[in-house]
Amino acid sequence: MSSPSLQHWRELAGIDVHVHVHRSVEDDAGPVASGDQMGEYFGIGTMHGYTVPELAVHYRERNMAAVVFTVDSVSATGEEPVPSNREVAEQAAEHQDVLVPFASIDPARGAAGVREARILARDYGVRGFKFHPGVQGFFPDDRRAYPLYEVIQEFGLIALFHTGQTGVGAGSRGGGGIRLKYSSPLPIDDVAADFPDLDIIMAHPSFPWQDEALSIALHKPRVYIDLSGWSPKYFPAQLVQYADTLLKHKMLFGSDFPVISPEKWMEEFAKLPIRDSVRPLILRENAARLLGLPTDSDADIDTDTEGNRP
Repeated sequence: MSSPSLQHWRELAGIDVHVHVHRSVEDDAGPVASGDQMGEYFGIGTMHGYTVPELAVHYRERNMAAVVFTVDSVSATGEEPVPSNREVAEQAAEHQDVLVPFASIDPARGAAGVREARILARDYGVRGFKFHPGVQGFFPDDRRAYPLYEVIQEFGLIALFHTGQTGVGAGSRGGGGIRLKYSSPLPIDDVAADFPDLDIIMAHPSFPWQDEALSIALHKPRVYIDLSGWSPKYFPAQLVQYADTLLKHKMLFGSDFPVISPEKWMEEFAKLPIRDSVRPLILRENAARLLGLPTDSDADIDTDTEGNRP
């Protein structure tokens, strides 16, 4: 498939930077593992998984693009991720008009994981790597993860970190054994300082550490925030205020689909007190620039300074 044109990316309603692939093309349709628990937490019933081609259809029908990835949690489960990183990348390449592949490597894999990250970056066209510190059981500033960050920075890719409370394990016995301390955004500040040329996305409103996340994004020029995993109607006031002002170029649309549908997220986002000049930045332009997609050179259309103080 030929690369989509600038006009194609201009006409998208949004670029969703946080979408999970829960099912391999070789698996039968049905609920994913923990689908009942996650579905109950998010109030959507049993959560079913999507393959990469199914996600392509889903987002193409909505005139959106999506960043797609699996999550490698081998240190917690002892099992390989399904689908594999390579499947996600290979399948996404068939749908590059709407899908951008990320990979996921559990830092516990050590040198083997670093080798695989290099292969994925060099040969499979992934644009970033997803980390879930709570599920993978590590602090982002753990030096064991630094060789992975070195590869990601070397190839000019993106490190995406889950932050804040997670729906995984929520309400289950002992929270499924997941410790929320690993999801504090503050250790990401060390990563940003130690890897100054690494683009970082802090995923989700970082409850209960929202102010820490805003501070890091303000202080470190290559740290962004994606707004996935929460309905915008629950966004804290300070997050909305900074999204509309000082951090308008560093906020990214994300849904966390399939737990929240992109159309439901956008419906609630439309009700927030965000200026019309800022909305395209959050929904599409910021992500396009960060992902290296074609975009207008004058995409930063918002040149007024009204409200640009927290």
